[in-house]
Amino acid sequence: MKIAVNTRLLLPGKLEGIGWFATETLKRITRGHPEHEFLFLFDRPWSEEFIFSDNITPLLVAPQARHPLLWYAWFEYSIPRILERQGAAFFISPDGYLSLSANITSLPVIHDINFMHYPEFHPWLTRIYYRHFFPKFAVGAARIATVSEYSKKDICNSFGISPEKIDVVYNGAGDDYKPLSGKEREVVKNELAGGADFFLFAGSFHERKNIGGLLRAFDTFKTGTGSAVKLVLAGERMHGYRAMDRVLEKMVSRDDVIFTGRMEPPGLRKLYGAAIALVYIPFFEGFGIPVIEAMYCNTPVIVSDRTSLPEVAGDAAHYVDPGDISSIVDGLTRLAADEKYREELIDKAAGRRKLFSWDRTADLLWRSIEAAIDSGK
Repeated sequence: MKIAVNTRLLLPGKLEGIGWFATETLKRITRGHPEHEFLFLFDRPWSEEFIFSDNITPLLVAPQARHPLLWYAWFEYSIPRILERQGAAFFISPDGYLSLSANITSLPVIHDINFMHYPEFHPWLTRIYYRHFFPKFAVGAARIATVSEYSKKDICNSFGISPEKIDVVYNGAGDDYKPLSGKEREVVKNELAGGADFFLFAGSFHERKNIGGLLRAFDTFKTGTGSAVKLVLAGERMHGYRAMDRVLEKMVSRDDVIFTGRMEPPGLRKLYGAAIALVYIPFFEGFGIPVIEAMYCNTPVIVSDRTSLPEVAGDAAHYVDPGDISSIVDGLTRLAADEKYREELIDKAAGRRKLFSWDRTADLLWRSIEAAIDSGK
């Protein structure tokens, strides 16, 4: 069978959560199923690092789809033509977008629908596109894959989709993520933070991720405790997010906030491994890959008590209310001071993280693909 895949988010050095999901699952699926031919559809020149096996044919499809109007042009005009020309029988879309104009059986991976609950976190034309088209994608798909039971229930309730149509395909963590030795931890702390302990946030700087709340809570923690602990933010800004700058300008402890920029897995593993804790407190999350990555590095986690995160972290995390600064401050204070508690969370995480691996993710996604193919819709 000729299977077409939307691979426009496979960008070297720029992979985010959906990009890592696509990379890790497609690598395993294409290598594990040589009986099928896979058409990888890119919207810009591709990198050979994403051509995982000999049964992949990469194709460049114009225009570059980086704006709602160009998304529409790519999916509704360019994609149907290339699918018909190539004789593709099935279409997989790891970022959830489908072509409503293409006459083909399709499976989108809809990671979450935060735009239905927090539209203000997106540029106005983006949120209009999402809120108009994603319900149509969900209805038109043969099956849907998503990354948590929370997201499954949310899609069902928001779009009127039967739960029988949706498969939960949990995320995993890469092989790079493993604990540091004591000596390695000290080297990282010395190079990054002048030898001081530090909290870590890893991910994009997006209003939904609540970086502003984290910064305010960290400043209150510092002034209230006099702690020498620093805060490291590893990632890049999304959609401008100027509110983060306004919080930074007012911080007393601004000099104790360290920005590393975007980090690839080997460098990120060092940050996880040397941190006192990962602090990951978004208002809304479909899964939260950094939580599992931190667990694989034996790093305790402070997480939001809402959406998918309790499902993912189980009893192996310290929970806070992301909308309550005092709750976040209490979490920072306890994790900074209570080594025994940190060890308890690490011990619990050793069992919890075994539930999440990219091998399992790829296997579950392939089962969902097979079920969609069998449905023939």
